[in-house]
Amino acid sequence: MKNFMNKVISKANDVKEKAKDTAMAGVWKLQQLKAKSGTVLAQQSGEGFVDTALKILISVVIGALLLAGLYMLFNDTVLPTLVERVKELFNYRG
Repeated sequence: MKNFMNKVISKANDVKEKAKDTAMAGVWKLQQLKAKSGTVLAQQSGEGFVDTALKILISVVIGALLLAGLYMLFNDTVLPTLVERVKELFNYRG
């Protein structure tokens, strides 16, 4: 019986040590996470003025190119045929 009790106490101590090790590992990970989040939140870097200006400039240039392309398409292709069709529609000689 004494041998059995010694085994139970030994197992309980093993479980206690394992729990202690796991808890310490968790504490260590939390400390690392705290330190990492502190440095991330303390950083003041972000999107600069040059980046924003460049994005706006690219958007304006692409928009102007699209508008110029649409203007050329409508002016050279769509509008002449549209004017011709309207003239034919109203050109009646009863």
